[in-house]
Amino acid sequence: MAITDFLAASDITSAINACQAKDSFSPKAFFATVGLSKKSPPEIEKVFRILDQDKSGFIEQDELQLFLQNFSKGARTLTAAETRAFMLAGDMDGDGKIGWEEFSALVYSS
Repeated sequence: MAITDFLAASDITSAINACQAKDSFSPKAFFATVGLSKKSPPEIEKVFRILDQDKSGFIEQDELQLFLQNFSKGARTLTAAETRAFMLAGDMDGDGKIGWEEFSALVYSS
């Protein structure tokens, strides 16, 4: 299962290009540009499962740092500030990780 099974390669390229500069990443802008916020809950869940690389049921900080690379192999890693901001935006219960429901809420708020 690949991200491009659910999202158009051209949208992924546009979203990656829009946040090439360090500290320019915004999860909401990225989700909107890549088209994820228009997808159905089952499609969003499949993307969540790809992002949850260790299959723990959560997206942790180390997985967030590599977030863009899940969409494009040559993409940059997120900076510490971007990773923190992403976690704060998505981690609604304060447990230091983003679960499926939190991820879905963040995507749909885009």
